[in-house]
Amino acid sequence: MDLADFRNEYLKGQLHRKDLKENPFEQFDLWFKQALEAKIPEPNAFSLATSTPDGFPSQRTVLLKYYNEQGFVFFTNYESNKAKDIAANPNVCILFPWVTLERQIIIYGRAEKVSRTESLKYFLSRPKDSQLGAWVSQQSSVISTRKLLEMKLLELKNKFSQGEIPIPSFWGGYRIIPRAFEFWQGGPGRVHDRFMYKQQENGEWTIERLQP
Repeated sequence: MDLADFRNEYLKGQLHRKDLKENPFEQFDLWFKQALEAKIPEPNAFSLATSTPDGFPSQRTVLLKYYNEQGFVFFTNYESNKAKDIAANPNVCILFPWVTLERQIIIYGRAEKVSRTESLKYFLSRPKDSQLGAWVSQQSSVISTRKLLEMKLLELKNKFSQGEIPIPSFWGGYRIIPRAFEFWQGGPGRVHDRFMYKQQENGEWTIERLQP
């Protein structure tokens, strides 16, 4: 299929240096709240890129569960492929693709596990079906049929039918600690606005405009 003529003009706005917050976390918070107001489906969904020890990249979509100036937190199985990649190389890149706003945010940083207490606090806030889902899957491993998952889920429902469901030892959170942010706003004629925040050794952030 030839998609050469499949194109839209980006006309929803421009991004000017004077409009940027000096702190990238504040700029992220502003854009995230605007994405919520625009009722974008799953605005907290982001692509997470990792790489194997030999440099082979992979990516997947995960859900942001909370953020502050300490970083951006998501939860997963610690035996998954993404977790194995992070154990070998904690440098990651994440992308929020808010296409309907003609915006994207790229964050470069380092992933590290959150504390067990922090993981437990979030786990206890999840619906019981989601708690069971953390137990049922050996994430990323091969399985012959979905029926095996359904059987295991039923077994776990019976096992944990009384009382609270404990947090699995192989499940928890990661915090992505940023070292750079890129804010991208689409522009007409593919002349986009791009600004890069970089953290300096003294902890301060610099802001530079990038060519589209």
